[in-house]
Amino acid sequence: MIGSRKAGRSFSRSIVGIAIFGIALSLAVMIVAVAIVTGFKNEISNKVTGFGAHIQILNHDSNLSYETAPVPARLEGVSRVGGLEGIRNVQPFAIKAGIIKTGEEIHGAVLKGIDGTYDWTFIEKHLTEGTLFRVTDTARTNQVVLSQSTASLLKLGVGDGFTMYFIQDPPRARTFTISGIYNTSLEEFDRLYVFADIKQVQRLNNWQEGEVSGYEVLIDDMDDLPELTEEVRELVAFDFLEDGSRLKVDNTLQKNSQIFDWLKLQDMNVVVLVILMLVVAGFNMISGLLILILERTNMIGILKALGTKNASVRKVFLYQSGYLTLVGLAWGNLFGLAICLAQKYLNLIPLDPSSYYLDTVPINLNLLHILALNAGTMAITFLFLLIPSMIISRISPDKSIRFN
Repeated sequence: MIGSRKAGRSFSRSIVGIAIFGIALSLAVMIVAVAIVTGFKNEISNKVTGFGAHIQILNHDSNLSYETAPVPARLEGVSRVGGLEGIRNVQPFAIKAGIIKTGEEIHGAVLKGIDGTYDWTFIEKHLTEGTLFRVTDTARTNQVVLSQSTASLLKLGVGDGFTMYFIQDPPRARTFTISGIYNTSLEEFDRLYVFADIKQVQRLNNWQEGEVSGYEVLIDDMDDLPELTEEVRELVAFDFLEDGSRLKVDNTLQKNSQIFDWLKLQDMNVVVLVILMLVVAGFNMISGLLILILERTNMIGILKALGTKNASVRKVFLYQSGYLTLVGLAWGNLFGLAICLAQKYLNLIPLDPSSYYLDTVPINLNLLHILALNAGTMAITFLFLLIPSMIISRISPDKSIRFN
């Protein structure tokens, strides 16, 4: 008799251990999944906006090509944009499509002219060789910064020179020197842009001093993008310019909708995974609670015989299950955060940049996300436990006391 009871308790401990492990595993998987997906979205969003900013102000007559109609300098509406709350920087730019030729290699690219107000933070973060050139208001520099993929394709390095040809009437050519090389792994944009002095593009386009392709607006918080886009549009998009044209305002969500729509699909994957893990955690605790009730059937009968109410007995088991759930959550947080930190600082899992735009799995640890996952797991598990705990009210004292 004693041996059978010991065996039964050993079995119940195993089941309870499995239930705790199930909760820990479920929470760890959810933490890792949310950290990866949010990290992935943040990295891709930062790279896309790094090339074209959050908001762009262009001439309404500009088409989808890289031959843009100029925007006059020193517009009053544009100057007011920089005063809006949440705006980090307003920087002019000018673009010109051309062809780079070096020996036997040839490559089409877009010369992106920038001035001294340009925010180099994004390019500097991904700079792999050389230095960034400096733009002044006086002398025009022929130094440029281009991507690693373009440099490898053309077999160029820092300090090398190349000639870029521009198809116009009459055709023109310019010789540039590479001052720096960057690599963002976003091949679609890396192969496209070559950063240069804005005065080079203005001269190629025969523009007056100060005329530009448009203005890039950087903001502090991506969540404020729709609202700030409308505020910028109200300031600059409703007045006619001297030549009768108007300005238009686009944001990165509109210009790169295919990329951001793809990122939104990742949210659905996470939602499905979180739901599945919550269900797994809930059913694991249900099995654990049922085993606890089965093991303590005699005790339940004695308590009922002594006049203890069903609700009070249920609370005892719910408290015990709650404690086991907290143990599982503690282990789940430990495992999940350990995996995330290892990937964040050691880059254990690489990615193919041509497919994922990143060379390693990104991690974004957000305290609010972790707290929400813990609270959600605890709440869902508790709701799952209410159903099996009702079995206690069906246990008869006279039969349960004799239960072996």
